[in-house]
Amino acid sequence: MSNASTKQLGNDITVTINVAVAVIYYKDKYLLGFRDKSQHQGNRYEFIGGKIEAHETANQALIREVAEETGIVIHYNTIVKLGRLHHDYGDKKVSLQVYRVELTSHQYDVYKHQDYGLEGQMLAWVNKSELLAGSYNLPAANKTILEWLRLPSKIAITYPLSHFSTYPDAATAWLQYHQAHIASDAWVYIRVQDIGSKNVAKQLMGQRPDIKVIMPDDINEHYSNHHPASSHQIIAHHLTQTSLLQWVDEVKNNAAQLQSLHHPLIVSCHDADSIYAANKLANSRLERQESPVIGIFLSPVLATQTHPDAKALGWETWSDLAALADMPVIGLGGLSPNLFTQATQYGATSIAGIRQFL
Repeated sequence: MSNASTKQLGNDITVTINVAVAVIYYKDKYLLGFRDKSQHQGNRYEFIGGKIEAHETANQALIREVAEETGIVIHYNTIVKLGRLHHDYGDKKVSLQVYRVELTSHQYDVYKHQDYGLEGQMLAWVNKSELLAGSYNLPAANKTILEWLRLPSKIAITYPLSHFSTYPDAATAWLQYHQAHIASDAWVYIRVQDIGSKNVAKQLMGQRPDIKVIMPDDINEHYSNHHPASSHQIIAHHLTQTSLLQWVDEVKNNAAQLQSLHHPLIVSCHDADSIYAANKLANSRLERQESPVIGIFLSPVLATQTHPDAKALGWETWSDLAALADMPVIGLGGLSPNLFTQATQYGATSIAGIRQFL
C-alpha cells in the first residue's frame, strides 16, 4: 500500500485515505509484502494493495495495484469482497476495501519463487495457519481481516430439537444424528433454543471435540460460565436479526447493551436495513476494541423446506444486498455444498445449510 498518503485540510483535519486490499492466496498459501522501515507502519508485513484513485472503483484499483506491485494479472480471477474497515492510526485514517483473490495453479507456479515485487518490496508466501496464529507482524487494521479469514467455505447448521419430536427421546435422537453426521473439523451452528436444551450441545461438543461451534448469543454467557471445559470450541456467537434491530433501537435511546463482547459475532440479515444495522454494530465494536462481527448469514437465497413461506431473494438480489455489507457474507437458504463456486461468483465468502451440509 505504498502510494497511500496523508492529506490535510484546514484546521489540520486528516482526510481518510481509501485503500484497496488484495488478500491473495492459493490453497493454504497467502501472499504478503513487507513495508520498508521508512514507510508508514514500516517494518511490518501487509497484504498487497494501495490507494484508490478518484477515477477508480475499488475493484479497478485492486487489479491495478496488484499488477503494479507484483506483476500478477487478476482481471479474470474470482474476486470476492471480504469487507470494509475504517481505522485511525492517529497520524492517518484509512478506509480499507478488502477483497479475497484466489490464484490459479498456473499463476501460483509462476510467482511462488518471486522474492521481490516490482516496487522493490520483499514478498513472502506464508502458511495460513502461521498467518492466523500471528506469526507475521501486520498493521493493526489487519487484525479483523485475519478474523474474517478464519471463516470456512461451508458451515453446517443443526436441526432444531423439534425435528426429532416423533422420537421417544428427542434429545437423544438429535444427539445421535448430529454426532454421526457432522463432518470432521466442521464449523457448526448449534441451533438450540433455550437454556433447558443446552445440555445436548454440551454433550455434542464432548463427543465431537474436533468441531468448532457457533452458539446463539442469548445463551452463550450462561453456557460459557457453566461449561468452561467445552467453551474453547465456541468460536463465535450468533445474533438474530430481531436482536440486532433491538440493539439499534437501544442505541437511539442511549441504552444499548450487548453480550458476547469477548467472542466474534455472526449476525442474521434478510434485507438492506438489517445489513446497515450490522455495519453499524461492526463499526461500534471495532471502535470499542471488542471482538469483531466476522460475518452475516444473508438469507434466504433460494426457497427452503425449513421456511417454505419465506420469499427467496434469488441470486441477483442476494448479490446486490451482499455488496452493502462491511463484513464477509455467508449464503444461506436452499443451498448445497456443490453451489459454493456459484455462490462466490455472486459475492459469498461461505455458504451454510442444514440438510445437505450434515
